[in-house]
Amino acid sequence: MPVSVLDVILWPFTTTALTFAGATTSWGEVAGFVTGALCVWLVAKQNPLNWPIGILNNLAFLVLFATSGLFADSGLQVVYIALALYGWWAWLRGGAEHSALHVSRTTRAQWQWLLAAGVAGTLLLVWVLTSFTTSTVPWADSVTTVLSLLATWGQTRKKVECWWLWIAADVIYVPLYAYKDLWLTAILYVGFMALCVLGLRNWTKALRDDLRDELVVA
Repeated sequence: MPVSVLDVILWPFTTTALTFAGATTSWGEVAGFVTGALCVWLVAKQNPLNWPIGILNNLAFLVLFATSGLFADSGLQVVYIALALYGWWAWLRGGAEHSALHVSRTTRAQWQWLLAAGVAGTLLLVWVLTSFTTSTVPWADSVTTVLSLLATWGQTRKKVECWWLWIAADVIYVPLYAYKDLWLTAILYVGFMALCVLGLRNWTKALRDDLRDELVVA
């Protein structure tokens, strides 16, 4: 039987890489694990290379989640790719006079916008998933999807509070992926939480350093 392009794409996600405690892990999940961990570590270090690494991670997770019935998370990867391209540019040229972007805080008006978008986005996604897909976890899938989108927006603009949004999403992601038998990904997201704490600490320090430098110049 001839091998199709789809078969080639899906091969890493249907081929077992390892088995632990009766749970199997595909090569696609391994790829998502490695690129995901590297991406978040680079974000915590404010290294713009996190964006191209993140795009590779998005492609791996797009297929992995689609084959696991996490349709909102799968579709989210397409949005992530678009945001990654914007974030890559913003980190390098999105500051004053097209300079590198600096860490800042989320304003009250931005929080109000994020809250409204979060509630509306969650309700819309729940409706879509319950009406048009076979999702068995519409609420968890929708909440994590929306939190991740809001966190990614904050990440593209180097808003220090984006780390709190990532932590909130990861707290839900870990049991969700375990429920879907994506154990390696669940473990990855435990690691993500630790990296989020590192990122929060590093970005907060960078923000304090910038504010101190501004006071010195003034």
